[in-house]
Amino acid sequence: MSDTKLPKALTAPRTRALALCGVLVAALFGVAAFVPLPYTLTWPGVTADTLGSYQGAPVLTITGAPVRTTDGELRMVTISATNPGEKTTFWRSLKAWFDQDEAIRPTETVYPQDDPAKAEEVTAQQMTESQDSATTAALSYLHLSPAQVKVKVDLGDIGGPSAGQMLALGIVDKLAGDGKGGDLTGGVKVAGTGTIDDQGVIGPVGGVPLKTQAAARDGATVFLLPKDECADAKVNLPGGLRLVPVGTLGESISALDALRNGGTVPAC
Repeated sequence: MSDTKLPKALTAPRTRALALCGVLVAALFGVAAFVPLPYTLTWPGVTADTLGSYQGAPVLTITGAPVRTTDGELRMVTISATNPGEKTTFWRSLKAWFDQDEAIRPTETVYPQDDPAKAEEVTAQQMTESQDSATTAALSYLHLSPAQVKVKVDLGDIGGPSAGQMLALGIVDKLAGDGKGGDLTGGVKVAGTGTIDDQGVIGPVGGVPLKTQAAARDGATVFLLPKDECADAKVNLPGGLRLVPVGTLGESISALDALRNGGTVPAC
């Protein structure tokens, strides 16, 4: 055995106590790294053209009135998330914090219900209500009777309320276009998000920085969004994507008209 003695500084009681504390702190961090947290991991999701098809089926099927052939796209945008009930660890959350393609959000803001089955039920109900309000708002804007014109929406298993604005715009474009024989889009790819109520008021939805990335990824050059979410939308904004804030269906249609004709367009 070596008779080499350790320096007194390394064997002093205070040094040993600090070393023990360091070990305990490291152990606590190690345990915390794997403890589930009440957060949900989110990332850019799918987009769907409300003027076209999604998963092989038309998004909008309208009966009771003539339907136009349209050009361009009006894309609703989603975010994807870890499954309801699935918890995120500290280290996974930390990684998402530094990755602009991911975000962590309090679970209750993504899934109102803890139970996975109830969470899916709630998001499905939100989509149904969104579809009904989008139809009511669009037909009211066009002064058409909902008793005569029927709209069926098929977005597969996509849930939540945030497709409202783009569904309403899709209905207006298919039935009336710009009112002069042209399209609302002017032939370009427009994406957007926002809830809508029966009166056509567009509301905030959350997750906009991830949605702008999904929109740009799928070729959109214009992004319609609720006015109150301009600041969020500027975070990690993809190059070449123009933000257009709106507050009502009428404002959204007017903004698209200005884009087509070189008028003054709202900006964030």
